[in-house]
Amino acid sequence: MSQQIPLDPAVAARLKRNADGLVPAIAQQYDTGEVLMLGWMDDEALRRTLTSGRATYWSRSRGEYWVKGDTSGHVQWVRSVALDCDADTVLVKVDQVGAACHTGRRTCFDADVLLPADQ
Repeated sequence: MSQQIPLDPAVAARLKRNADGLVPAIAQQYDTGEVLMLGWMDDEALRRTLTSGRATYWSRSRGEYWVKGDTSGHVQWVRSVALDCDADTVLVKVDQVGAACHTGRRTCFDADVLLPADQ
């Protein structure tokens, strides 16, 4: 049986979680900068992401962890993980295989593009 590596206590101490203990995690294609999706992570999801090399999120609707691609085959191979300046958001740079969005689209951010009124 393998020993679990805990989330680095220094990182855990910096994280600013919401009332449910979660932080938003933005997935971005590492080489193009394309924003793919937003998921949610708690300490365990972040730990799993860092130790496995695959993006792992907390599903608020199902109440369980999910590794992106386990059922769809649309895997997110993690290239880097960074906290923003306030430590209240995680940026996960990934190599996305297939669609990132549950709708089957490459990104969750291409369906409803909103423009400022003056454009």
